[in-house]
Amino acid sequence: MTIQSPTPSPLLDHCPETLPKAAYMDIDWYKKELSTIWSNNWVMVGRAADFPAGSVTRRSLGGADVLVVSDANGKLSAFHNTCRHRGAALCATHQESFGGKLIKCPYHAWSYATDGCLISTGFGQPTADFDKSEHSLFPVSLMEWNGFVFLSLPKDPGPLSPDMGLNALDNWPMNDLVCGHVFEKELYCNWKIFWENYNECLHCPGIHPELSDLVPVYREGVMSEAERKNKPGGAELSPLKEGAQTWTANGQPCGPEFPNLTTTERRTAHNFVTLYPSAFIVAHVDYVRSVTLTPLGPEKTKLRAEWLFLPDTMAAPGFDLKNVTEFATLVMEQDGAACELNQKGIASPAYERGRLMPEEFDIHYFHKWVLAEMGD
Repeated sequence: MTIQSPTPSPLLDHCPETLPKAAYMDIDWYKKELSTIWSNNWVMVGRAADFPAGSVTRRSLGGADVLVVSDANGKLSAFHNTCRHRGAALCATHQESFGGKLIKCPYHAWSYATDGCLISTGFGQPTADFDKSEHSLFPVSLMEWNGFVFLSLPKDPGPLSPDMGLNALDNWPMNDLVCGHVFEKELYCNWKIFWENYNECLHCPGIHPELSDLVPVYREGVMSEAERKNKPGGAELSPLKEGAQTWTANGQPCGPEFPNLTTTERRTAHNFVTLYPSAFIVAHVDYVRSVTLTPLGPEKTKLRAEWLFLPDTMAAPGFDLKNVTEFATLVMEQDGAACELNQKGIASPAYERGRLMPEEFDIHYFHKWVLAEMGD
């Protein structure tokens, strides 16, 4: 008989230092993050449905102002928001309709096709030395994955690399899901503080009593069963408390469970997929929630969460949206308050840097990723 060795503990065998204070407050550090981490990686900017056919929509990407263009058939492309004439912004509002034909500069009427090619110079009469083909809009890389849209500034960016792999959500009907609710909040904290909070559960028993009641392992201040293996006593805990099937206020699904999930996916009940630096996705048995971060400054971050459902689920009699959204909203509000408390304390003149506990291994790896992406 073959005896399987136990899953190795992910806990750290030492207590490493955190990033320095400057990483959370210094404007030059922040600008370097924008020009490296937020410019060179794929950044989630919404669902495909957020970009209706025949529209241009502005997004901020690593400090750059970018346009997502949706042609008459809904095909998406992206460009820097600058005219090739004298640099005027092509779009000044959040979203504009252009009929899906030509993108026209509001200053001197230079016009571009949806593929970025220059079509007309308006009233300007170029001489023979002017080649229209050399004055297309500056492109931005765009890709779609599971109904989400991602942008990246490099011409040839690396592959999209979710932590759980590109096939992590294959058993969910991702492209059929529609947005049923949005929660947005500006947090007065550095964007990395939010990720640090996401990457540990030492705070869960004290900050999240409701979540810790729903997810038994969180009551012990850890994120997974593997982290409990060095803790004495007790059989393996269920992913959810007895009688609960999903993350809702009453623990009950908001509609029919997705039919193609595996037994493991159903039992796990909360499948997290992380895409640094901008987003994570939580796939449940009955709905999906996406959360995106947008840095607004060294000490300010915009948080946006969307709840995604099948249209038939939302249209069914008795569908209770609040039962779904209020639970996670409460958790995010609690996290936001904790993150702002963290930022406030880091501002102390006495603080230089902190120390991580063994359970904060994912924060340690996140810090190493940040420094590597910045070239430090």
